[in-house]
Amino acid sequence: MLKPESLRTVFMGTPEFALGALEGLLASGVNLVGVYTQPDRPKGRGKKLAASPVKQLAMKHEIPVFQPQKLRDPVAVEALRQLQPDLIIVVAYGQILPQVILEMPSYHCINIHASLLPKYRGAAPINKAIIDGETETGVTTMLMDVGLDTGDMLIKRSLKIGENETSGQLHDRLALLGREVLEETLQQLCAGTLVRTKQDDELSCYAPMMKKEDGLIDWQKSATDIHNQVRGLDPWPGAYTYLDDEVLKIATTTVVADNSGEPGTILSADKTGVCVACGEGALNVGELQLPGKKRLSAMNFLSGRPLFVGTRLRSS
Repeated sequence: MLKPESLRTVFMGTPEFALGALEGLLASGVNLVGVYTQPDRPKGRGKKLAASPVKQLAMKHEIPVFQPQKLRDPVAVEALRQLQPDLIIVVAYGQILPQVILEMPSYHCINIHASLLPKYRGAAPINKAIIDGETETGVTTMLMDVGLDTGDMLIKRSLKIGENETSGQLHDRLALLGREVLEETLQQLCAGTLVRTKQDDELSCYAPMMKKEDGLIDWQKSATDIHNQVRGLDPWPGAYTYLDDEVLKIATTTVVADNSGEPGTILSADKTGVCVACGEGALNVGELQLPGKKRLSAMNFLSGRPLFVGTRLRSS
């Protein structure tokens, strides 16, 4: 039986979602010989270079950090080879691993993916599951291959999606679940009991990276579809509409049955929310935000910017 401390392990990840897995590795006793993360990026109004959350955690624990611009660069490949990895763990790293790296570790390259594969392969599985109105999602560990999230599955664990849960809230719960699934995967690896299951490509669907324009609301859609869009894009990139010539961000919505106006028409506006007619049903908006301003509750928003019944919110 393998001992965790005998596994020379390299971790590859970048955003906050990867932190739980890295913390789990630190607690597991594996020999963490290096952490790979994306290069520092400009952030904030000052556009100062900022380290990724994964880099910050690795530096705190004095683990060597590597930040190649391109992982497939021969110099980067050789630097990784010098670490002599037995195991490479990848969580939302942000670069595709070339075949030469996939073949490098003595055991496996294992990826943690935030969906119940083969559904929602790609960069934004959390957002897309909510936008599509899914009521269940989860985390899958898999053996990596050259395809996009197409490798053999190892362990899957599911959880329910709340009817008003946002992608930000679900992200945090899945990150915790990801840590648990990784720990279970490592235990089975060390015990020699891991079981590989091939993915059924016919059941797959793709979750592309979200773009700002994905947030534009089409009020002709049903209130349920728009509600799913709003929460699926919260906190980023956010759902929005147009109020006169201004972009108006929409958040914290609930579906209501009332639909007595043309889609996009404000039916009521008071401290309980701003109710907007949709193609089917209506949406009560609890929080709104104008450009350059903070997100405000409907009550606080209306105190500074009244919205009148009959006003039309536009999709262009």
